[in-house]
Amino acid sequence: MRGRSEQGDLSDRYVVGDIHGHRAELVEELRKTGLLDAEENWTGGSARLWFVGDFVDRGPDGVGVIDFVMRLAEQAAEAGGVVDTLLGNHEILLLGMHRFGDTEVPSDFGPRNFARSWAMNGGRASDQEALTDKHIEWLSQRPAVTLLGDHLLMHSDTTEYLNWGSSIEEINTAVRDLLSGDELSEWWECWRRLTTRFAFRGPQGAEVAERLLDLLGGTQIVHGHSVIADQLGVAPTEITEPLRYADGKALGVDGGLFVGGPCLVVALPWEPAA
Repeated sequence: MRGRSEQGDLSDRYVVGDIHGHRAELVEELRKTGLLDAEENWTGGSARLWFVGDFVDRGPDGVGVIDFVMRLAEQAAEAGGVVDTLLGNHEILLLGMHRFGDTEVPSDFGPRNFARSWAMNGGRASDQEALTDKHIEWLSQRPAVTLLGDHLLMHSDTTEYLNWGSSIEEINTAVRDLLSGDELSEWWECWRRLTTRFAFRGPQGAEVAERLLDLLGGTQIVHGHSVIADQLGVAPTEITEPLRYADGKALGVDGGLFVGGPCLVVALPWEPAA
């Protein structure tokens, strides 16, 4: 998605959908949007760019994406801008696999562990091998939800975040605290909660979204996690823009990059073409 207004000026707020290790496609789209130069350096000035999470798994270079975003965050800060990311469920999976491996999670529902789920959900050995303490520390401090202007950003289209609190601060503090600890059951529950989806679909979707916005703030939820093509029942290659739904109270930005869809870099507020 192009991030320039009709006047040609850069918007000051952007979100990026799920990347899943596709660094080259991300770089290309950020260049098209005017936020990156040919040498992959930040050119967005004071703009604010937020990723909705899921840097890793299912693609060739997840940790390479993390390294790139960490460097871009430093450059943006020097220019008076912001580059940051939410935690996606695949970041929790990456870190859980690193910390707990095949240790079984206490459960009444059969055997389960991070290693099994990581392998089933596109985990890449190269990402685990490249993961450093610096990556782990940085990821563990990322928020789960945030407000960007009037937009409530979250990775997953779920209300499960409310199990950690009734405000953005409470939710983010609770998630950071559990990621600093070694309680396997809490880590697993974090992974499970962030894999849920579709809370804002269906006849009650707008009402659910409105209740969440009333509680946490903002006028529109922006999320990744659920591939737009799956929601529309079309091929990922047919997707060219975000999905606005739930009476305009939700905006999905996961273009399905890992299945052939686009890398969506979306200027906010976003309106569909007339």
